[in-house]
Amino acid sequence: MDVVYLTLFFIFGLIFGSFFNVVGLRVPKKESIVYPNSHCTKCNHELSWFENIPVLSYIFLRGKCRNCKSKISPIYPVMELITGFLYTFTFAQLGWQVELVAGLLLVSLLVIITVSDLAYMIIPDKVLLFFLVLIVIMRIVEPLDSWWDALLAAAVGFGILYLLAVVSKGGMGGGDIKLFFVLGLFLGTKATLMTLFLASVIGAVFGLVQIIIKGYEKRRPIPFGPFIAIGAIISYFYTDAIINWYIGTFF
Repeated sequence: MDVVYLTLFFIFGLIFGSFFNVVGLRVPKKESIVYPNSHCTKCNHELSWFENIPVLSYIFLRGKCRNCKSKISPIYPVMELITGFLYTFTFAQLGWQVELVAGLLLVSLLVIITVSDLAYMIIPDKVLLFFLVLIVIMRIVEPLDSWWDALLAAAVGFGILYLLAVVSKGGMGGGDIKLFFVLGLFLGTKATLMTLFLASVIGAVFGLVQIIIKGYEKRRPIPFGPFIAIGAIISYFYTDAIINWYIGTFF
């Protein structure tokens, strides 16, 4: 039966991942997420149902529009697969408990902001506000161990990122700052700080690799949202395990 549930969550993840692509690409442009229907961004060809199947349509169409043959961005199937995997993983870790809703909300938020940040280097306020309302309701229903921890984490996450933005004179985007406020409510203080640490390390490694491959370019913009997303997922599930491993290894 677990295999059935895991499969269902993977399928749901693929479907929602397709929708999250739409949200992440349209909301920053102030476009409706329901109209017009899915279409080719080059020739405006409206996609039929068999051209709109998550992942499979991309494979069958060989990554090209059926009408104009222009290339379809691989971000669509990649984010669909990532969402499918993360939905499945979240269910496998949490099972049938109330916190599962919070975990799925977290994954959904992070997928959307990753799409928008990769495409436009923007984390839309509308998306953050929507999930802020949902997680406030969620944390009332299923609070963290200490009710004040979520509020402290939101303040700490926002404060640290705001301070970094001031010190770096704009090196940190406003969307990242507001995202950490929302993540604080999801994660609590320990996991929020762990998210910041992991995101910084992953971002630094990526930046170093990019310098090695492309050479140094002063103030080359790099979207930080995807690194925050990776750090937040790891921190949500493994903060205590990482801390225990660190203490056991070095002390």
